[in-house]
Amino acid sequence: MTPPWWFAVPAMLLFAFVVLVPSVRGVYYAFTDWDGLDPEFSFVGLSNFADMLDDPTALQAIWHTVLLAAAITVIQNGIGLLLALGVNTLIKSRNVLRVLLFAPAVVTPIVTAYLWRNLLGPEGAVNSLLGAAGLSSWQQDWLGDPQLALWMIVVVIVWQFAGYSMVIFLAGLQSIPREIYEAAALDGTGAFRRFWSIVRPLLAPAITVNLMLSIIGGIKLFDQVYALTGGGPGHATDTISTLIYKNAFTLGEFGYSIALAVVLTAIVAVVSAGQYAVLSRNERAAS
Repeated sequence: MTPPWWFAVPAMLLFAFVVLVPSVRGVYYAFTDWDGLDPEFSFVGLSNFADMLDDPTALQAIWHTVLLAAAITVIQNGIGLLLALGVNTLIKSRNVLRVLLFAPAVVTPIVTAYLWRNLLGPEGAVNSLLGAAGLSSWQQDWLGDPQLALWMIVVVIVWQFAGYSMVIFLAGLQSIPREIYEAAALDGTGAFRRFWSIVRPLLAPAITVNLMLSIIGGIKLFDQVYALTGGGPGHATDTISTLIYKNAFTLGEFGYSIALAVVLTAIVAVVSAGQYAVLSRNERAAS
């Protein structure tokens, strides 16, 4: 009889050919001075990584990546949870509201980014509305101001994906039996106490999934940043991903860009493992 694992061999070979081999070969290039075109290149050891530590642009991009991931995770999941609690009621319009709130998540991120770039431009709809409302002093170059641009990216990401987080939280809320709410209400438990002591522990799996998805997505963020600001003004919104793209395809420093990619992969792996360990422990404690 053929062992069952033999049936997985074709898929494993394809995965190795498409993912593993290119990844290992890519890591090797991180230790070279390859420019992406010349077949001749030299092994430079840890030079690319040392240059990274001396490059203020790279350090700034790492900081921006961490800041974006943290801000998006907190704000997106906070709003998503509030929206889920709001539509997890018996109001007649709840199904329509769920569709409307989730709708931005199905739009391609690059389309959303270009839409918001027009809205936030100096002559865009946001400034026009502020002017029409008599708030001309609030008008800004939202994406051209180094102090505001990074936070505008957070606004765009949260606007698009808060509904996605809402759906995951809503699935968790709907798995909680109504009898639990009714028993807590009969005991005279207040709304906040009921949420914190009853709903929150039962939502632990949904919280784990949402936090994992949002923080990993925030760390790898590229499309929206590049479409909205291109990493500018200056390097005010550069992330590790945009810096990888610029060094590889604009400056021709493929070895250095792949070193940045290795660092990004390491950050994602460490953060994901640490977050999963902490959230899993909390989930087990809650259950």
